[in-house]
Amino acid sequence: MRDVYDVRKYGASGDGRAVDTVPIQQAIDHCCDAGGGWVVFTGGTYVTGTIVLRSNVYLQINPSATLLASPNINDYSSETHHNRYVNETEMDKCLIYAENETNIGIIGQGEINGNAEHFPNVDSNERPMMIRFLSCKNIHVKGLRLYNAPAWTTAFLDSENIWCDGLDIWNEKTYNGDGLDYDGCQNVFVSNCKIRGTDDNLCLQASSKNEPMKNVHVTNCHFTSICAAVRIGLKSVGDISNVVINNCTFENVWREGIKIECTEGGSITDISVHGLVMQNVTRPIFILLNNRLESIGSTIGLESMPLIGTLERISLSDITAIDQDEMQHSHFRFEDDMMGCPSFNGIRVDACEDHPIRDLVLKNITYHSIGGVKKEEIPQYYPKVWDMRLEHPDEVSENYFPTWSRATFMDIRNVERLVLDNVKFHARNEDTRDSYLVEHCSILKQDIMEY
Repeated sequence: MRDVYDVRKYGASGDGRAVDTVPIQQAIDHCCDAGGGWVVFTGGTYVTGTIVLRSNVYLQINPSATLLASPNINDYSSETHHNRYVNETEMDKCLIYAENETNIGIIGQGEINGNAEHFPNVDSNERPMMIRFLSCKNIHVKGLRLYNAPAWTTAFLDSENIWCDGLDIWNEKTYNGDGLDYDGCQNVFVSNCKIRGTDDNLCLQASSKNEPMKNVHVTNCHFTSICAAVRIGLKSVGDISNVVINNCTFENVWREGIKIECTEGGSITDISVHGLVMQNVTRPIFILLNNRLESIGSTIGLESMPLIGTLERISLSDITAIDQDEMQHSHFRFEDDMMGCPSFNGIRVDACEDHPIRDLVLKNITYHSIGGVKKEEIPQYYPKVWDMRLEHPDEVSENYFPTWSRATFMDIRNVERLVLDNVKFHARNEDTRDSYLVEHCSILKQDIMEY
């Protein structure tokens, strides 16, 4: 059995006041140099800045221990790679970092607290992520409470063989409160996690053609988000494929439940989503194929408008989405950032007419929408998805626009080989919009019932 290294033996105080970065890093380095093992945090609160995890080392945070992020941004290293969003340079630093390491992990029933209240929502104020692993292999993050990250909780970049299990993630104090974010990773296993946050709970992306995002398994998780629950894409320079999501619950998600966006020229294919129950989710399903190059959501290194990519072989089945009275209200993030309202509700699928989505299946879907919208209360025009390399109107349909829905339940445009099988709708309140719209689609099967 490999050795156990107690950080207290290296001088860590665990008193919640002294900054223990140096002794913690010494324990990690000694453990690695000796061949690997467990660096253990026993009872207490350990304040730290950036620590670097090394191969064959696991951090074990016991149930009575808390790893608390230092409130001083100067305690965080600048040598922790960079955030890959053009407009989020203030998030380059992080608490726990690893690069080109193998057989690493953070386990235990303890807490890692990001101290978010010391890093408010101000762009000029750097906000460290909690965990960032770059080009690593064989990663285990299990059993932990990950609370109050000032920015994303995790970022797994260009890595493979990742297991995240039994995590309780809770962010509510800052923007960018993502839970689990993966970019260019392979062989990802997420199970038994409860995630609450102010942004995407779980995100799968591919910001490089050289690093595909594939072989992803998500099961037995619960999602709550002021923004979206599960997002596949937006960053889609490369390819995203072979994704299975099943047996999950969604509650109080103020934007999208399942959000699939192919926007940066790559492909998103072979996605299977089934066995979901959603309660109070503004848009249970949102699927979009387009191209864009804007300050929001742009990938570092993407300098010109990409060709529209491909979005194919997407199957969503056995999904129940139920709105309660709560969905009669508008919902905001931090007072003034509108997330959703009754006129925004509904299933939406859209693409450019010349670049349709292909082979989309919606099967065994039950959706009880809040309804209650009068057609004359929303704009009567509805923009199209355009190839943004060409001339286009000032207003086009894209990732965050329009902010209203033409139909009470479902609006699908520009799909080849569409299957709608046993799709059932019900409105809790009278709604005078069209119940559903299916336009410019080649339909293999259409079985829709409103009751």
